[in-house]
Amino acid sequence: MATGRTHRPATRSRGIPEATVARLPLYLRALTALSERSVPTVSSEELAAAAGVNSAKLRKDFSYLGSYGTRGVGYDVEYLVYQISRELGLTQDWPIVMVGIGNLGAALANYGGFASRGFRVAALIDADPAMTGKSVAGMAVQHADELEKIIDANGVSIGVIATPAGAAQQVCDRLVAAGVTSILNFAPTVLSVPDGVDVRKVDLSIELQILAFHEQRKAGEGQEEDVADVDVAGAVDAGGSAAAATAAAKQTRKGPDGDVPAVMPA
Repeated sequence: MATGRTHRPATRSRGIPEATVARLPLYLRALTALSERSVPTVSSEELAAAAGVNSAKLRKDFSYLGSYGTRGVGYDVEYLVYQISRELGLTQDWPIVMVGIGNLGAALANYGGFASRGFRVAALIDADPAMTGKSVAGMAVQHADELEKIIDANGVSIGVIATPAGAAQQVCDRLVAAGVTSILNFAPTVLSVPDGVDVRKVDLSIELQILAFHEQRKAGEGQEEDVADVDVAGAVDAGGSAAAATAAAKQTRKGPDGDVPAVMPA
């Protein structure tokens, strides 16, 4: 089986947009689930719903793969799995090294999805001498001093960084110098890499902060609705009609500097 060092995916050379590339794994996950249930074909609408995109976007994405489906039948599930897997480079073996085997690194090492998706963890590496030789996910952790030798011996082109932020850039520099050209970064820091090196960043705290923003906004919208309900109820209690109360409630809205008219005077 070919290794990652000798073959590269063809997506860029074939002119597939990066946004489409980012959605291909979503389609592949949905298709794999269908394949496991022995579903032979799927419509663009059904697959789009399973992947969380709209069907027009899905059909456009698949046109870059040269796959247009069959009218009245849909897409052949197994063939699409093969097409997307090939386009993503998943029909070959991709050895990876994981650096930083703390709590997060150990959890990642135990993730069973790597092997099933074409990624072979070639080595687990940590700078702490106390970790050397310890078994994590059935593999002995190796010391960081062996990093370059391990990369060369296994033809590694993909590295995973799960170190503390302060150590991530140094680890990144060593990975790049040793020949790694793609890095998945879990460290909470931005890495500086030369041209030709791809970095994908996964920051759980940032994702949680974005969710917190949306939760705060939803709570604020709920409070505004409660205020509007109180204004209407007050107007009705004062003897006005329901229609007049609703109109009164619409006259003012909360702006950034306080109450503002719904329609500003000319």
